[in-house]
Amino acid sequence: MNKIRVMLVDDHLVVRKGLASLLEDEDDLTVVAEAGCGEEAIAQFAATKPDIAVLDLRLPDMSGIDVALALKEADPDAKLMILSSFRQEEDVHRAFEAGVLGYLSKDASSPEILEAIREVTEGRRWVPARVSQLLAKHASENHLSKRETEILALIANGMANKEIGAHLGLAENTIKNHVKSILSKLGARDRTHAVTEGLKRGILQLTEPKRL
Repeated sequence: MNKIRVMLVDDHLVVRKGLASLLEDEDDLTVVAEAGCGEEAIAQFAATKPDIAVLDLRLPDMSGIDVALALKEADPDAKLMILSSFRQEEDVHRAFEAGVLGYLSKDASSPEILEAIREVTEGRRWVPARVSQLLAKHASENHLSKRETEILALIANGMANKEIGAHLGLAENTIKNHVKSILSKLGARDRTHAVTEGLKRGILQLTEPKRL
């Protein structure tokens, strides 16, 4: 019997090893690669060609969503699943936009995790009821475009409209219009409030300073 070849991506070694032990107890599953950061995951995926990659959402160097985008760009047929303790609606929405087929919380039961891995490997979506509710809620609300998300991130970095325009090669009036749209969609009073809302909804992520 051909086993399902799995890659596990999580920066917590104990979590990774626990999940690996769970999978290796199954007759039809085997772990062929492990990674603790995004760059390592991308390299390991290219080297081992797993049937499925199980990704954490928060990694030291990049998000699991960025890893998913990179893996799908390298291999459009890549089967990807998020297994994370984070369940913000924007995270869930962006994960599926990136081509992820399954999204599970780390507090899911072992049988559910195993079933999700098997289903996603077959190319089927795995969306628990609570995740479906988040997706439905998000679909009913306005969400930021890719450009608006980019501009919000630059606002969070303290850049003024003129600086953002120069950085993106856009007219200052264009940036002003984007900012108005961002404030409207987030229901924000001002730029600072918009950044706060962006962080709260998971549109923006706080990055930890690199250790020397």
